[in-house]
Amino acid sequence: MEPAPRIRAWRPAVPGVAEVLHAHFPRHQYPMHTHDTWTLLVVDAGAIRYDLERHEHDVRRSLVTVLPPGVAHDGRHATPAGFRKRVLYLDAGQIDVDLVGRAVDHPGWVDPPLRAEVDRVHRAVTAPGDELEAESRLALVVERLARHLAREEVDRSEPRAPALVRRLRELLDAHVVDGITLEEAARVLDAHPSHLVRAFRRETGIPPHRYLTGRRLDAARRRLLAGERPADVAVGTGFYDQAHLTRHFRRLLGVTPAEYAGSGR
Repeated sequence: MEPAPRIRAWRPAVPGVAEVLHAHFPRHQYPMHTHDTWTLLVVDAGAIRYDLERHEHDVRRSLVTVLPPGVAHDGRHATPAGFRKRVLYLDAGQIDVDLVGRAVDHPGWVDPPLRAEVDRVHRAVTAPGDELEAESRLALVVERLARHLAREEVDRSEPRAPALVRRLRELLDAHVVDGITLEEAARVLDAHPSHLVRAFRRETGIPPHRYLTGRRLDAARRRLLAGERPADVAVGTGFYDQAHLTRHFRRLLGVTPAEYAGSGR
């Protein structure tokens, strides 16, 4: 009996992402179809062959592929063992519609930094509570994709923006518990989301989401040492739940919140 496909699909609470799909198809063939989104595709094992506007393409592990909205394409396994893929379906407005033709002409690139950033987006969207990280990393991905499509230089430097970074830091400090989306911060500061992320990382050495998480962990440590329960601390310091707090606590200190709270006794 042929193995059944394994699929996980969901809609994350991340602006600009309509759907996420992680799938393993031992054998599969998609009929010709279209999407109303940009389809950002990476393959982790095997290979996919597809037709786009009467031209045949391959997707392998080294490639980052983006298929434009409204353009018919199919898909089929290109290796005997099938393929494993991860897909981000991005709202049509995430990339300029004028670049659809460029995506039809050249839908994929070997770009290791872009591939690595796409991987980070997928890791961020798999767990609730890390939406700011997913949104920040997605902004960098979308910008780099747009530069590829527009045939512009993808690695270009920008002038420093310390005043903008200071204002973003103040904004994050004001929203430690309730949080703020990158889209909201960009609107308040009148700046492009990807510029905010790059400028903040250039000035501080860390991206905005990591700064915000650090502020939350600082507050959590103080409250744990004051004797509060980890579950109450998680909610009171802006984490999604106790598991979310524990994940970041372990990453920073190597111990659980409960172990940290009891370490002084």
